[in-house]
Amino acid sequence: MKRSRGRTGRKRRRKHWKSFMDGVNCSHKLEYIKLKKWLKERGFEDSNLRPAEFLETGRGLMTTKTLQAGDLIISLPEKCLLTTGTVLSSCLGGHIQKWKPPVSPLLALCTFLIAEKHAGEKSPWKPYLDVLPKAYTCPAYLEPAVINLLPKPLKKKAQEQKMMIQELFRSSKAFFSSLQPLFAKNTGTIFTYSALEWAWCTINTRTIYMKQPHRECFSLEPDVYALAPYLDLLNHSPNVQVKAAFNEQTRSYEIWTNSECKKYQEVFICYGPHDNQRLLLEYGFVAMDNPHSSVYVSADTLLKYFSPLDKQRKAKVSILKDHDFLENLTFGWDGPSWRLLTALKVFSLGADEFACWRRILLGEVISARNEQQALDTAAKICQFLIGETQHVLLQISQLKRDKENLKTHLALVEMLLSEDLRILQKSAEILCNLNLATT
Repeated sequence: MKRSRGRTGRKRRRKHWKSFMDGVNCSHKLEYIKLKKWLKERGFEDSNLRPAEFLETGRGLMTTKTLQAGDLIISLPEKCLLTTGTVLSSCLGGHIQKWKPPVSPLLALCTFLIAEKHAGEKSPWKPYLDVLPKAYTCPAYLEPAVINLLPKPLKKKAQEQKMMIQELFRSSKAFFSSLQPLFAKNTGTIFTYSALEWAWCTINTRTIYMKQPHRECFSLEPDVYALAPYLDLLNHSPNVQVKAAFNEQTRSYEIWTNSECKKYQEVFICYGPHDNQRLLLEYGFVAMDNPHSSVYVSADTLLKYFSPLDKQRKAKVSILKDHDFLENLTFGWDGPSWRLLTALKVFSLGADEFACWRRILLGEVISARNEQQALDTAAKICQFLIGETQHVLLQISQLKRDKENLKTHLALVEMLLSEDLRILQKSAEILCNLNLATT
């Protein structure tokens, strides 16, 4: 008897461990029960997807049957989608149509989210609002101390993102005030900066691309956003392929998979071939082993490795700038990019070779010396970036001990930089092998 119980116990433990590896089903949670009921009322057919918690990705959707390439993952009826059309058919519609100058489609959606969240129990969108994140991890939400730890190109974009939301808030104050007749409470206490920041991040991180016809009551900015309840629980993987579009026949937004997915595993979609800096900036996460990831080299870093006494230095900078070779210079999993090496070859031109710069931009070899110098400089820059990345990772370790409140955000930047470090180390190895092959 004892042996039999032990075997059952082991089975149970294995089963529990398996469910934890695959994902813990969360469809019994009240907020998901309410969401599914709400979606069903709007015509959504229950699919094979279940909300679940995963060890690696957190909240996502698991499949209850094996998916084959070509299978339909999800079909969300038009009635479930939140677009500018939804906003115009709400009580905000009349105020938006009257307001001059016209508001942007983005601001209209932000305003709707804030107003519906404020309405609480009275909002018909409550079941959806209840499952939305309360806060985000994209740069708009990061503390300045954390933003300072980001790689330079990303740090600049993160600061621009913050400033853009601040400017949107500043320029929208009069419009928000015009909505006062709709609210018993002062609009200044409803449409706060933190409310706009939350709404903006909700739209930026969760919308699907769905082009709407242009309406006169909106500014000329693209009207391409749609919030897709339930569908937006699907997480990103750079290693899957999907086909996603609005089907005019079924009047539903559909996602079809081109990859296989085993039963009880997480179903992924691909947001696009984005590197980790773009994923962090736009969506607030980092994908490990991302084949699209790369480490950016700024023009300032590049210039440190070439003598200011070079009489043609200014002309070389102008040539590279005019031909767009001072941006998007990177190290990737397969070493320095062609663009980076091309820029380095132009900078490495001797006075007697300078007239040949056009041939370098076309990918021709000028001389063995020029090739070697470009490789040597690439190796030096790579080593410098390795040192810089290791230094920041040490700073993060220290801050994680001292700043408990920043732990989640610091862990995100740590993931990004750890991946950067691996890319740089791989690039250094490739450059070392190339140098050995040429000596």
